Amino acid sequence: MTGIEVIAGLFAGPGARDYLGEAVTIGEHMRQAGALAEAAGAPAPLVAAALLHDVGHLRQETDARHGPAGAQWLGQWFGPAVTEPVRLHVAAKRYLCAAEPGYLGLLSAESVRTLALQGGPMTPEQAAAFAALPCAHDAVAVRRWDDEAKDPAVTPPEFGHFEALLQALLKPGPLSSEACGTGR
Repeated sequence: MTGIEVIAGLFAGPGARDYLGEAVTIGEHMRQAGALAEAAGAPAPLVAAALLHDVGHLRQETDARHGPAGAQWLGQWFGPAVTEPVRLHVAAKRYLCAAEPGYLGLLSAESVRTLALQGGPMTPEQAAAFAALPCAHDAVAVRRWDDEAKDPAVTPPEFGHFEALLQALLKPGPLSSEACGTGR
């Protein structure tokens, strides 16, 4: 079974049907995020990161661990331009809560609840350290699509819509070694 088939199986499985506290399923949420990145003209690795950002949840990881665990798992198939924004998307939420006045008020009730489980808003020192990371900008972009991708009125494309894009990014594909910063 290929990596794409394994990932597609997660999107088709029972774990993709629930998204506690949100008006859409986790599978719809992730596909909406990928579609938002695509509509914004994001480069392929960032579209993939937006699509796959919550794969850790599909693999039954906790709120605090789903980003790093999902990124580590995806690392068997994809390079850092995909995995680093996935790994950092929760930190990006914490960063935005600290760095951007009014951001917390934009979060869904469930995102506010999980923020507490994820460490709350960053301190000024933590925010400065996060902003200096090579992939911080891309992680923030994924985070913003994550926040927007909870609309029950939107029917996102099916997973198959993204398969060719993901296939092109597989290691040792031509884009897999790209570093973050492609979304700038």
